[in-house]
Order: sequence, then C-alpha cells, then structure tokens
Amino acid sequence: MLKALKKIFAKGDATPSAAEPVAVSAPAQAPQPQAPARNSAKPKPSHPPRSQAKPAQAAEPAPAPQPTAPKPRRERKPKPQASLWKPEDFVVEPQEGKTRFHDFKLSNELMHAIHDLGFPYCTPIQAQVLGHTLRGQDAIGRAQTGTGKTAAFLISIIAQLQQTPPPKERYMGEPRALIIAPTRELVVQIANDALALTKYSGLNVMSFVGGMDFDKQLKALEARHCDILVATPGRLLDFQQRGEVHLDMVEVMVLDEADRMLDMGFIPQVRQIIRQTPPKSERQTLLFSATFTDDVMNLAKQWTTDPAIVEIEPENVASDTVEQHVYAVAGSDKYKLLYNLITQNKWERVMVFANRKDEVRRIEEKLLRDGVNAAQLSGDVPQHKRIRTLENFREGRITVLVATDVAGRGIHIEGISHVINFTLPEDPDDYVHRIGRTGRAGTSGVSISFAGEDDSYQLPGIEALLGRKIKCEMPPDELLVAVPRKQH
Repeated sequence: MLKALKKIFAKGDATPSAAEPVAVSAPAQAPQPQAPARNSAKPKPSHPPRSQAKPAQAAEPAPAPQPTAPKPRRERKPKPQASLWKPEDFVVEPQEGKTRFHDFKLSNELMHAIHDLGFPYCTPIQAQVLGHTLRGQDAIGRAQTGTGKTAAFLISIIAQLQQTPPPKERYMGEPRALIIAPTRELVVQIANDALALTKYSGLNVMSFVGGMDFDKQLKALEARHCDILVATPGRLLDFQQRGEVHLDMVEVMVLDEADRMLDMGFIPQVRQIIRQTPPKSERQTLLFSATFTDDVMNLAKQWTTDPAIVEIEPENVASDTVEQHVYAVAGSDKYKLLYNLITQNKWERVMVFANRKDEVRRIEEKLLRDGVNAAQLSGDVPQHKRIRTLENFREGRITVLVATDVAGRGIHIEGISHVINFTLPEDPDDYVHRIGRTGRAGTSGVSISFAGEDDSYQLPGIEALLGRKIKCEMPPDELLVAVPRKQH
C-alpha cells in the first residue's frame, strides 16, 4: 500500500515539471487580449495573433522556424544610421524665388531621406502644396507628371504620421495613410518613392496591385503593421471584401490622377473605398489631377473640406526641354519610318506610343522580327511581366518600349532620349503625358509624331492645347527605305 502511494505521489510531482514548457511559452501569447474590442465583428481576428505567434515559434527548441521570423524585415530601416546624420550635413543656401525643404518644419529623419535623394529646393507644386497640407488643410492640385507632386503628398503624409503616434491597439491591416492610383505602374512608382522617403522614419509602406500574387501581398500585410498603403482600386476592394484591410484608421487619403480614374471608370470603386474611411471632416484628403474638369471638381467638392487649390504651369503645358517634330507619313510607311529612325540613329532608349493594344502588339512583333530589342507594355501583359519589362528598360536591356496610354501613364524612367507617337492620341492631354516621358529633370529630349491619313485630324486639338503650331514636315527619303529582312 505504501509503495502504491509513493508511486502515485511520484506521478503527481512529475506533473508540474511536464507543464513547465507551457508556462514558459504562455508570455509569448499574452498580448492576444490586447486585440481591439471589435475583434469579434471581423471574421478573421487572427491578424495580431499571427504576427505575435511567429516570434513564439522562433523561441521553440527546433531552430527551423527562425529564418521566417519577421524581425529581420523590420530591421531594414536602420535607425542608428539615421542618428549619425545631422541637419548641419544638409546645407542649402537661401535663394530668391526658391523654397527650401528647410523652410518647413520637417523631422531630421525625413530631411535625411530628402538629402539622400538630392532635393535641395522644392518644385513649385511642392512648395505650394506643403505650405497648406503641413498645416492639416485639404488640397486639390493640378499638375502634370514630372512636376514633383508625388514627393509633395508623400512628404505631407510622412510628416503627419510622425507627428501623431499610432494607436496602441491596432490590426495589421489598418493603414494610417491611403494612396489610390489608377494604374499598376503608377502604384509601384509611388511605393518606391515612399520607401525612399521613409528610409529613416520606421514607417512601413505596402502596395497592392492586381495581376500580382494575392497570397504574397497578404503575407506581407500579416507580417507587420501597414502605415502607408498604395493601391489600385480593384485590388484594394479585393482585400476589403475579404476582411483583410480596414480603412477606419486612415488619417490621410490621396487620390492621384483623378482625371485618369474618371476616364477608366474607376470612380464607382473609389466611392466604395472612400465610404469605408473616416468622414472627410476627420481625415485629410489630397486630390491631384492633370486637368480640372467639371467632373473632377465635383468629386473634389464631395470628398474634401475647404481645400486649398494649387495649379502649376496652367499655360505652359509641354516642357520646353522637349523638341517636338511631326512627320506627315502614309499609314503604310509608318513602320518603315519607325525602324529606320531607331536603327540609323542607333537610339538606345525609346518609347513608342500607339492607341490600341493590338497596334502595340504588332509593332513589338515586327521590331523583334527585324532585330530590334523591343518589349510591349499594355493591359494584356501580366503584371509581373510588366514590372520586369520596366526594370529591363530602365537598366538598358531593352531598347524600345511600345506602350498604350494607360500602361505608359506614370512611368518615370530617366534617360529616355526619344518618344515616338506611332499614332496620334485621341485626347490632346495624352499627347502631353506621352512627350513628358522624355526631357525629364532638366535634360533635353525629342518627340516625333507620325501624322497619317487616319489620325492627322488630331493635330489641331493638340496645337490648341499647346498654344502653338507644330511644324509638320515630310520625312527624308533615307528614312523611308524598305526594312531589310533578316535571314532565319
């Protein structure tokens, strides 16, 4: 009997030691009660626990989960490096008629990033927009691409998020700033600029675009808090409808290229998104457009509160750094002219625009057939391939990029020497956007437009917008010689 009792007590003594690992791991799950109270209303209350569970897994005896822990990702923005930098390292002398970033109350972290990017003085739209938005006012900006409007709203967002600490209880999928743009390429460009400007601030930037792996974007969202979210309307709605993103904490909302979103029929989707954000009196709203049509101004009135209106270069719509030419050419000779211009002049970075996706595809196929390193950019190309194509073009591995207006809008690539309008655009504003791909950042560029029997009637509207005539000339005979056929 005594032996039996000893055995029973011996088992009882073993029980606490067996439970000790559970007691040790419990603190790793302790933060779970800090999830927001509306947790039960969301079908997926797992965002905070998922992020907290990963470090707990890394603490297990088995070392395998450690490489996937999110900590290294958070250490990408090294604050110690920022602490070595001093405002005295960024000396910009005052100049009459110019506004310095020093003239605004910006944090050292933000000024350090601006210094790294080499921006001593504000562009006109940056100076005017920041003068209002840094005081918390809504703003409507009219500006062409290449004027610096992206940096204007990003700097305003970063300053706002740095001044206001985030709430202690917060889901991963609750961004504090939201930027909506109409095209995938523009979203990627804005997100890259945001990453450069948040380099030292510790703010997290994410981008959601259609055509990319949804699960991969979801994993990024679950790995860390989202401070600045840049997205196309359709993909953002996908995340919202699945309960992965909630917009009730948005402090700043930006609508970029509102006129283009109107043209592309995105406004119903944008309305759906905006209804999920706080009321306009409780958020700051910035709207940018290349044109101030009645439709754009009506939207601005609905979505903003007492906005400052900023218009930049309303008269000079085309850059003086772009030399413009128009060749009168038969439609049947357009491809010969294009091929000979590129090959005889040995141009290395050219953008060719056409109005339709099938035209873009045919031009690319002919150029490749005839030995010219070309690629297309249109809505038919999968998103991952479009991003890779842009990278190859940026790095010089592609000579000619053939694009439609929708795909070409918002592309900011340095060193494009020539823009060729294979067909003249139906909308004169698109002509300005096309030729704006060259002659950027003060460099010179050349645009050449082919005016054939089917599209020459577009010229008067373009000239009216520019406020001047463009000389129309016949191409030299040597540019109309037959294309030599490659031997296969």
